[in-house]
Amino acid sequence: MNAKQQVSILLEEAGQEYLSGNAIAEELGITRAAVWKCIRQMEEDGYRVEVARKGYRLSEESDAISKNAVLRYLGDAAPLFDVEVLSEVDSTNNHLKRMAAELKAAGGGEAAPWRTVIAGCQSAGRGRMGRTFVSPAGSGVYLSVFLTPQLSASQAVRITTAAAVAACRAIEACTAGEGPERQPCIKWVNDILIDGRKTCGILTEASVDLESGGLDWAIMGIGFNVYEPEGGFPGELQAIAGPIALNRRRDLRSRIAAAFLKSFREIYSDLENGGFAEEYKARSFLIGRPVYVIRNGEVRPATACSIDGECRLLVRYEDGSSEALSSGEVSVRPAL
Repeated sequence: MNAKQQVSILLEEAGQEYLSGNAIAEELGITRAAVWKCIRQMEEDGYRVEVARKGYRLSEESDAISKNAVLRYLGDAAPLFDVEVLSEVDSTNNHLKRMAAELKAAGGGEAAPWRTVIAGCQSAGRGRMGRTFVSPAGSGVYLSVFLTPQLSASQAVRITTAAAVAACRAIEACTAGEGPERQPCIKWVNDILIDGRKTCGILTEASVDLESGGLDWAIMGIGFNVYEPEGGFPGELQAIAGPIALNRRRDLRSRIAAAFLKSFREIYSDLENGGFAEEYKARSFLIGRPVYVIRNGEVRPATACSIDGECRLLVRYEDGSSEALSSGEVSVRPAL
């Protein structure tokens, strides 16, 4: 652990208490000049540090993601996860896939379940259908988890839908007081909306055993738009995306990451039984709404009627026919 990480831990654990440069220097066995250098480096990483005659402390608006903070908010659950925190990565899903491939090539097998990588920024974030997932620094939290589920390929959607429920729980737990209009809901199959705008997206990728039809492994990736980026969301996202929180809060991104991991692991433990499906249905944004079903280049108007126990979207087309969707994409269409 380098000096900057040690200084950040001291300030995180001090809460609203000021720590003098002398106290930090003596605690870590470094010079005051080195402490000041560490403070500057922390600010470059996104920490907001208040400087006064009494010393240093983190601002109430300081919300840089750190491994120490994530583990602290995981509490007793921390030993259940192997957490890596990066300031930037191309894609957290790609990072885990590379790591798993390197381990296998070295004869060490796949990565251990619940290996988790969390990033404050992605340079090549990805969503479903090959779309780009905009992941700017300082505003979101992006994480992926390596899993070894006992599921068939057709049941892989349970991972995504379980993550959607866990995301809603985490957002609610970490943003109490934002008001009822800020409550999250799920747009089938993988988006979390607040006030009608996308605040979270999920991408699950898997390797399938061609002989058994089961999953060798899966990587669940999720991105949270915690705050609106500086300068606003770019381009067409201005009308689509939105933030989870309206104001910056101390450690909110680390708290959301930890709360999500705990909730997801709890739901995942009963994944085969699908006990979370009723909650997924209750949180649905689409039920009763007119939608377009978009699949294989075809767009069909329909009504979203319900969600079944497999988290399939039940739709009724204008010709009276019905279908249970386990894949594809839907968009809300204006009511006539």
